[in-house]
Amino acid sequence: MTAPPSPASPWEWTETCPPPCEAGGLLTIDLAALAANWRLLRDRVSPAECAAVVKADAYGIGIEPAVRALAAAGCRTFFVAQLSEGARVRAVCPQAVIYVLNSFPPGTGDTYVRHGLRPALGSREDIEEWAAVSRAVGRRLPAMLHVDTGMNRLGLPPAEAAALAGDALVQDVEFALVASHFVSSEEPENPINARQVAAFEAVRAVFPGIPASLANSSGIFLPQRPHYQLVRPGYALYGGNPTPGRPNPMSPVVRLEGRVLQIRTVREGETVGYNAQWTAPGERRLATISVGYADGYPRAASATDAKRAGGAAFGEAIVAGRRCPFAGRVSMDLIVLDVSQVPAADVCRGDLVTLIGGDLDLDEVGRRAGTIGYEILTSLGRRYRRTYVGGSL
Repeated sequence: MTAPPSPASPWEWTETCPPPCEAGGLLTIDLAALAANWRLLRDRVSPAECAAVVKADAYGIGIEPAVRALAAAGCRTFFVAQLSEGARVRAVCPQAVIYVLNSFPPGTGDTYVRHGLRPALGSREDIEEWAAVSRAVGRRLPAMLHVDTGMNRLGLPPAEAAALAGDALVQDVEFALVASHFVSSEEPENPINARQVAAFEAVRAVFPGIPASLANSSGIFLPQRPHYQLVRPGYALYGGNPTPGRPNPMSPVVRLEGRVLQIRTVREGETVGYNAQWTAPGERRLATISVGYADGYPRAASATDAKRAGGAAFGEAIVAGRRCPFAGRVSMDLIVLDVSQVPAADVCRGDLVTLIGGDLDLDEVGRRAGTIGYEILTSLGRRYRRTYVGGSL
């Protein structure tokens, strides 16, 4: 009797996703562009170290291929949000330094030790438990001291963090990094940036000799150059613009295309989609594509009569080189496009249209959906045919 095949590991969905001709959408991920973005940031912050944030499945593109590409480019330190993500990074990058940002869940010390992960300690309770883990294994284990300089989510307030310098509580812990997180680094003129830098400097002063990290993607581009010993880019690595309102210095990493299922013509006054929220202002030629909110494309990008009348943004796609607006609501599996301005011979059943790519970048797609490019990236669905180019899996 033949033994059943072993279960696929979490990243082997590339083998089970549909072939290109069957897929409703094609997602192309450029690993060479990812590596190039990391090198650009590395060179900008040198001599500081450039790490990489690969949480949320590497912002939706896949932890394993992303980490392999970044490690091949020279990245040696990675940040994740959850413990399970850290274990996945460790499996493909045995020598990396890996920090887990989402605090230190009680009772997880053994897992951290087994995978060689470093927790972000943001409370006295975190530190007490990590110290107990260190004593149990007979050595001081490295961790990140997480300081809250204004985000008010996780981390020790600056005064409490500074007070730890002479506290016996920390004698069994090795603080390998002191870190905090900007609130509004994408807004260079926001005064909170300077306040956070000052608060962080005060904490650093009582932990001399310990590497420090404050800058995220946008923080790297602040005029204060708060790079310290290590920076932690995330969004910029994946092609997002870390300098909103200015040209994007990063290369695009993802391209999303949807397949045309049907083309039809509707008369003036006919409606499209659920709840009849979009009315044809004249005779219109429409193309229906096989992508919807079940694939991670936001329903909030829907086109309605009210949005059109009020001048509000809604979704668009690029069809045969032309921008085409959505018509009606984004549904679970389908989006309708108004392709009236595209010559009939230039768009046919089975063609692919661009939903992310070219001059329709992540940040614009986010704006048109009333959200941010981060959410677009991290929502990318599993029904797409995923193709990696420019690197090795």
